[in-house]
Amino acid sequence: MEFRQVALFLAVVENDGLNGAATALGVAQPTVSHALRSLERDLGVRLFHRVGRGLVLTAAGRSLIGPSRQLLRDVHAVQELLALPDDDVAGSLDLMVFPALATGPIVELVARFCEAHPRATVRFADLRREENATSVIRDGHCEFVVAHLPVEDGGGGLEVIELGTQEYWLVYPPGTELPAGPIAWSALPDIPMVFVPRVGGSVSLQIENAMQQAGVHPPVAVLNDQREARLPMVLAGVGGSVVERTLAESVRDVAVARPSEPRFTRSFGVIYDPTSLTKAGRAFVDMLRGVRRQRIEGPVCPETVAY
Repeated sequence: MEFRQVALFLAVVENDGLNGAATALGVAQPTVSHALRSLERDLGVRLFHRVGRGLVLTAAGRSLIGPSRQLLRDVHAVQELLALPDDDVAGSLDLMVFPALATGPIVELVARFCEAHPRATVRFADLRREENATSVIRDGHCEFVVAHLPVEDGGGGLEVIELGTQEYWLVYPPGTELPAGPIAWSALPDIPMVFVPRVGGSVSLQIENAMQQAGVHPPVAVLNDQREARLPMVLAGVGGSVVERTLAESVRDVAVARPSEPRFTRSFGVIYDPTSLTKAGRAFVDMLRGVRRQRIEGPVCPETVAY
């Protein structure tokens, strides 16, 4: 197995196939195809199912993604060590971000990092399930995860830098008659709801617990794994939902959006393994800590906590 084969394998994964990988890398498509088949022969397993002209990852292919990304980070770290001055940062910064947190603070922090280190690149990928936050780090899929806190399965050795809190609002279909101001959990209207399936430690489970404590059980219209579909369903009149405040405020001109009473908030932060950071990763952590120190005179920022 060669390093170049691993890089081409990841390019196929990240660019949705042979043609996308070839375009991204500036090579001919047969070159990518040949390298992929050579890698499969070397490993003795199929990494992709060939479906028509497309490729679908096999179980072995999926299991190879994390170690491959870790390998590339390690190789790039050695190259940086040998080729760059001590104060210069290049390479790749790998983040996986829970979609609900992919705006606001983390985008501003990534922009600041890119400005400070223009030779570095950032891979900004989706973390679809927060309960996987620690495993994707340990399996090598990324250096950093941005997720709600606390992480469900902390384990030993990982660290967390808290970035802030996110508030959730209630949002209902256009024309819903509600009193002005915040809505108490105990006074939720008897309107069907659109929910994301609950998972241990998830925001959905916390919301359900808040409703149970208030003694209300609104009917469920839809359980939807696609978080992005909540607002379209609310706007279509399917039911109400609980969404991030920024999303709720973005539709206030057409839907009915209200904060809850008491407010429902969740803290969020960056999770990482301090023992396996690249040079870019260390620079990112230093920047986060510097930003936190600058804000210390405002809201109290917790110290980095080990999980």
